[in-house]
Amino acid sequence: MRTLIPSRIVTAVTIGLSLIAAALLLASCGSSGGSGSTSSVAAASSEEPFPSYEPDRKPPESEYKGPLFELSQDYPTEMPPKSEIPGFFKTDFRKGDNWRKYMMEVRNYCFEGNTDVEWRVQKNKIRGWYNMPWQNAGFFGREGIHGLTKEAPIQPFQLANTQSSGEGVAYAVGFYNSFGGYVIGQVWKDHKHPDPEYTSTKGFPIGTVVCKPLFLNMKPEVVAAQIPFLENPIQWEAYTTPTFGSSQRAVRKVTLIQLDFMVRDENSASGWVFGTFQYNGALGHKDRWENLAPVGMMWGNDPAYAESHQQDIPVTNVKGEFPAIKPYTETPINANLTETVINPSSELPPTHLGWQGRLNGPVDNFNSSCMSCHMSASSPAQPLSPVLTEKSERPPTGTPEWNKWWLQWFQNVGWKNGSLEKFKNAKYALDFSLQLSAALKNFYEAENDIKEKARVRR
Repeated sequence: MRTLIPSRIVTAVTIGLSLIAAALLLASCGSSGGSGSTSSVAAASSEEPFPSYEPDRKPPESEYKGPLFELSQDYPTEMPPKSEIPGFFKTDFRKGDNWRKYMMEVRNYCFEGNTDVEWRVQKNKIRGWYNMPWQNAGFFGREGIHGLTKEAPIQPFQLANTQSSGEGVAYAVGFYNSFGGYVIGQVWKDHKHPDPEYTSTKGFPIGTVVCKPLFLNMKPEVVAAQIPFLENPIQWEAYTTPTFGSSQRAVRKVTLIQLDFMVRDENSASGWVFGTFQYNGALGHKDRWENLAPVGMMWGNDPAYAESHQQDIPVTNVKGEFPAIKPYTETPINANLTETVINPSSELPPTHLGWQGRLNGPVDNFNSSCMSCHMSASSPAQPLSPVLTEKSERPPTGTPEWNKWWLQWFQNVGWKNGSLEKFKNAKYALDFSLQLSAALKNFYEAENDIKEKARVRR
């Protein structure tokens, strides 16, 4: 799930998004194919490979001598057969405790062949997994060791009531299975002319699975002292910045905190199912990846509940700021939601959730939800959340207009009668893929920057 970034930070950093964009078409830091694909772009196309990362995101040899990230871009050129649809699609997650069975089967599917190779998916001998191109660009762009992109800053007390540090940063890397990889290949078949119309009309097929491990960039000694559930951690080396706003990179240890997934499942109210796991080292599993405990699942935004509980809609202060998260000691489960289920077991450490108790992970914003963010995936990009909308574009806070505006993000926008709905004023719907939305944004900004430089030279 895409994490949320305060609008004041977004405004500051977007200025720098195109500074290195002009070099993108010239740079290629490596490419490779995923195993298990039916056929590949590399074998059938003369296109130049997409860059894996920008040259300044490659760590110096004085700091790191290990393997580097390689963009998995050997996209299938034929739709995978239905026989490749994972077995968990036979589980109706809406019945009883089936949600947990479904989640654990999705987790195992994502783990198979990946966790033992540190998610260097080209080495997966079981099935193919693929990355979205064009996430190498700009301020948030991929670092060169594991391909992690900068997601969002971490606020004090966001992760635990003992976490007073606000210097943490969330990083993540996402992977699509062969069904999703096929669609990525269709959108980017012509590397210089992407086709967002493809997802707007055809979308991702049933059987698409997306998984994303998320890591906390915070000093390990601070993590150990302030975030109890991150004991016995999984840690990677990554070429990261010390704070969210910084551009000064160094090789640092990042700590696994969360695993998200999206599944294109027709049993969902809007066509997709979302799930989140939170790391809990106290579980003590020999395979530490199994310490990722279910937070829960959601398959709709419970719009009727949101409509009938408008008194819960937050308002901003005189500076236009939304309320900050408060320390918590238990997970605030809302049993009245019918399209979100949260794990009531003690295996889940106390954690904040999304608005009104909808699903969100520990590094996500408590005023949103997994589905409300992802359903906004569009080109041109639409705001992921009311929290990320510029102050000038908001109605007066606390008014009926404010409530109506807020509730736009808590509807069930998605697949209806075989067609994909568009969010707000979007030209193209991108079928819940925020990675594709970011990729297209980066591509078009780079294209415009190159055109502008050419105009100035003339």
